[in-house]
Amino acid sequence: MSTPDGGSTPDGSERTPEPTSDPSAPPTAPDAAQSLGAALGGAAQRLGIDPSSGASTGHVVWRAMGGWRGVLESVLPSAAFLVIYTLRPDPLWLSLVVSVGLAAVLSVIRLLQRSPAASALGGLVAVAVAAGLALWTGRGQDNFVPGFFTNAAYGTVLLISALVGWALIGLAAGFLMGDVRGWREDPRKRRAFFWLTIGWAALFFARLGVQLPLYFAGNVQALGTLKLVMGLPLFAPMVALTWLVVRALYPPKADPDTAASKSGHAA
Repeated sequence: MSTPDGGSTPDGSERTPEPTSDPSAPPTAPDAAQSLGAALGGAAQRLGIDPSSGASTGHVVWRAMGGWRGVLESVLPSAAFLVIYTLRPDPLWLSLVVSVGLAAVLSVIRLLQRSPAASALGGLVAVAVAAGLALWTGRGQDNFVPGFFTNAAYGTVLLISALVGWALIGLAAGFLMGDVRGWREDPRKRRAFFWLTIGWAALFFARLGVQLPLYFAGNVQALGTLKLVMGLPLFAPMVALTWLVVRALYPPKADPDTAASKSGHAA
């Protein structure tokens, strides 16, 4: 039997054609982008950030911070360490133990309220690792080292995603708004998400730029104060800005029934 190229196999049987790639098949990048967008969008929804909802900006920001419990979990351990270390720097373990103890109490409260174990224990693990490093080195400023790595990692990933044209803010917003690929074809949306992602990266790098010199100078009091100042007080405005920009790019669609009713009244 003849083969697709006009030949035949030695035994006369038909040669199986080799598989060819389908040019119409979607590239792997968008599939990976969709999966990443789903992960980021899911994380945003768990924080209460969903542009498709009709929530107010203030409500969204408050949800993103975790409400009163989230604020206390973010501020109390660091503030306790700062106050006790300022009043009594020696022994170092005292301020560290109080900080970890407060984080543990807040984690237990979360567990008792049936919060997911990951969210309940994540903050405690971070505080405990930082305290353990400081105890090991005997230097109070090393209590802030894990935070430096976290800020560097977040800032780098955000910056790279923007520079390669797959801004993480765009991936998350696109997934939430059912526009996983479309936002990259719209110059206005692509530009907005690029600068939003750059803005978030700049926030993380700004923390490093301000706090690292204080770390190397051994100024624990100033370092702890600026960590608090550059935490939620900068996070909240960035969440609000991101929310407002995304809502402007994806204005809520009018309900067809409501629109028809208004048209009927106008007639």
